[in-house]
Amino acid sequence: MNKTKKALTKRFKITKSGKLLRRLSGQNHYRSKKTGEAKRKGRKWVQISKSETKRIKRFLQI
Repeated sequence: MNKTKKALTKRFKITKSGKLLRRLSGQNHYRSKKTGEAKRKGRKWVQISKSETKRIKRFLQI
């Protein structure tokens, strides 16, 4: 039995239906040059593709 990758548990969120969500990248600094629309979109969670989901769930042991 393998251990769960703790770094991944902090970066991803799993919905009740089993979808895997991640945060949008590039939201930590250099935001003043981005438009308001880009900043608002950055607050949302983004769904990961099915092929990536399968791989990440294996590391999360779900």
